Amino acid sequence: MSRLSRLLVNIRDQLYMSTLQKTLDQAHKRFLSEKTKKRGEIVIIYAAIVAFVLHLLVIFLVDTGIIQFATESKLLTNPIAAIYTPFSFILIYEIYLLVYYLPKSITVYIGKQYEVITLILIRRLFKDLANLQITSDWFQQPEDLQFTVDLLGTIALFVLIYLFNRLNPKKVKPKGKTSTKSETLVRFIRQKRDIATLLVPTILILAVVRLGQWVYEHWLSFGEFVYLVKDVNQVFFDEFFTLLILVDVLLLLLSFLHTHQFAVIIRNSGFIISTIMIRMSFGVEGWLNTILVVSAVMFGVIMLWVYTRYSNANLHRDTSESPSAKARPKPPVGQGAAVSASGVYTPAEPVEVKKA
Repeated sequence: MSRLSRLLVNIRDQLYMSTLQKTLDQAHKRFLSEKTKKRGEIVIIYAAIVAFVLHLLVIFLVDTGIIQFATESKLLTNPIAAIYTPFSFILIYEIYLLVYYLPKSITVYIGKQYEVITLILIRRLFKDLANLQITSDWFQQPEDLQFTVDLLGTIALFVLIYLFNRLNPKKVKPKGKTSTKSETLVRFIRQKRDIATLLVPTILILAVVRLGQWVYEHWLSFGEFVYLVKDVNQVFFDEFFTLLILVDVLLLLLSFLHTHQFAVIIRNSGFIISTIMIRMSFGVEGWLNTILVVSAVMFGVIMLWVYTRYSNANLHRDTSESPSAKARPKPPVGQGAAVSASGVYTPAEPVEVKKA
């Protein structure tokens, strides 16, 4: 290949990458801008209110006998179970916030994962309230016992998320405040922003496809459809957290281009293990489900606590410093010379000698 051909190929590749980057930047402004976030919040609130009212209306029609279903479900007969519906919309918004905060901070992004799984547990509590049996042998009833375990698990998760946010050393900075960033850090932030931008349509397509398949499989029997609402978490959230595991691994690999610090690598690896444990919880039921979720979040909190202690102890080794700079000897300290706390050598001023 001639030199001119190689030059034309390079120009073509640069134009292609520039066009792709511009497309991603435009998609990011459309999907993950502050304006879009505020609009989405308003839409979700109104959608949750409308869905809650419609759910109550269906319960009223079933209770009065205007409409009937082949299989009775407390989800359509108990008004308390109607709270399940608006919480589903709130959960959708939390998923959006999870993607929104991904480019800003990995720890905030992980914290949003913990908030999502906590909301899933709270939503299940509202649904299980309709199945409670208030009897003297409370702990002998499986539904009542599961409700108690979920209730304690929710309290534990709330405390753990509080501790996680307290330990988070990198809070999201207010808009307008800027700080000097290295070239590798700017590149890493851009890579996270591109990943978040691609996650939005990916999650949307995944939700539509999986929900469509689930509705199609159970459409012929509406009674079975209502009964299987209890397994709705397995329709989307198990695959959603599988997708998050892949994203976490990708972020870990990209972080190697930004830093080689041992504590950062171990912390991010611990976050991946925590997400895997959350994903495993969707494959089990009962106590083990709640125990796995609480254990996953607790593991993430402990990893962040150790990382924070490690950082405060100044045990990081800066691998970005060149070997020649590390091996450079410090200049000797002469009379009147000084060495500052940062290691900067200040030579002594010359002393004028007067003749007698």
